[in-house]
Formats: sequence, structure tokens, C-alpha cells
Amino acid sequence: MSDLQQLEQKFREKLGLKRRPVAVAFLDAIPTSIAAFSGNMPSGCSFWRLAAEGGAFYTVPADHFNCAVGSYTHNIPLSPEREKETEQTLGLMFQVGYIKPEEVPGIPRLAKTPAAIIYSPLGATTIDLRNSANAVLFACKPSAAMLLNEAAIRAGAGGATPAMGRPTCMGLPLALERGTQMSLGCIGNRTYTGLADDELYVIIAGKDLERVAASLEEIVGANNALQEYAKGRRAEIATA
Repeated sequence: MSDLQQLEQKFREKLGLKRRPVAVAFLDAIPTSIAAFSGNMPSGCSFWRLAAEGGAFYTVPADHFNCAVGSYTHNIPLSPEREKETEQTLGLMFQVGYIKPEEVPGIPRLAKTPAAIIYSPLGATTIDLRNSANAVLFACKPSAAMLLNEAAIRAGAGGATPAMGRPTCMGLPLALERGTQMSLGCIGNRTYTGLADDELYVIIAGKDLERVAASLEEIVGANNALQEYAKGRRAEIATA
């Protein structure tokens, strides 16, 4: 079993994850160690679902043209014949009151356009996560997100910022820039990925992953001890 397979297994066991953690790597060149994606997807986050289900592949910018919002957050310019789609998508969002025009400039973006993006389950990743612009996505219940967030703070890997809102995909550039992020998800992501009503995301930069994993052991043990302590106090003190 590889180190990353062991790391994935550790996260899944400690956090009770139903979905596999997904590694996302932004590359400056087309990779040779993994197959290209073939087909069409309606959104960039749809690739998260495929990877969580076991798929391992890379995309190129054109694979993301169906998602105007995801293309924006990933700094992917649409082709000339499709560049009006961003304006049309935002127009719909403005019309229904989903977002205000003045909010758009504040949406985080990648610093540069990637030549390719790798998506894979954490344990199947073919690149060194510590040496690339990448992040790992955890879809989990709030109780597991609490543990991951506490482990990230203990590891000095972020986690102290408020949970993000829409769009979910902005969590990737944010995690690369500022460290661990928690995202409540957005309606598009939940529809495209099947994220359950009782799940959210924690996004950890690849360079921080091993430190967070090392802190997780202690954090889980501490929470178990405090849970037993709180149960005892509740039984002893509560009258209603």
C-alpha cells in the first residue's frame, strides 16, 4: 500500500467518510502519467464527483467551458464563440437575486490559467502533492468537518476563517492562497455532485496534508475524551 493510500485510509477511518477524498492538481503542462478526460460535463465540480467515485484523469481548459462560473474561479478564459456565456450566466444569477453584481469582483480566482488539471482519489494520486499547486477536497458531515478543521488549526494550516458560501469552486484558489477552507457548498455544486443535505466540504492545500493528518490523531483522541467527560457531566448535572 502506497503512502497516499495509507493516508486516505487514515482520513476515511478517523472521519467516517463515505466519499473518497479528491486530489485536485493545477499543472503548467499536460501530464503523461494519467489519462485525459473524455466526454462532457456541465460543471467543473462534476469532475469532483467522478474522482470521488474512483476516476483518475486530467482535464484541459476546454473541458471546463460548460461552466462559466467554474471557468472564472479557475482563471480559464472561454473561447471567443462562448465568451458571452459568462455574462448570460451572471445575468440569470442577478435576475433571480442569487448574487449581486458588486459581489463578482470579490470572488477568488486562481493566479494563472492551468494547462491541465488532475482529478483523482487521494490514494490514487500520481504526483507529489507537496510540490504542486493542488488541494484535497473532503466531502463530509459537520462532525467530521469539525475534526478536520481543528486538526488544520493545530497543524498551523489555516482553518480559522469563516465557512465560505457560493460558489463552492472558489474554495480551491482560497485554500492554495490562505490554507484550509470550509465550504457550505452551493446549489449548483450540490446538484452536479450529489452532495447530501447533511454534508459540506473541507479543502486542504496539498502541502499541508501530511501535517493535518498527523494532528488528526491527537485531535480525534482529545475529542473522544472530552465527549466522555461531557456525557458524565450531563448525566450528573442536567435536570431537564
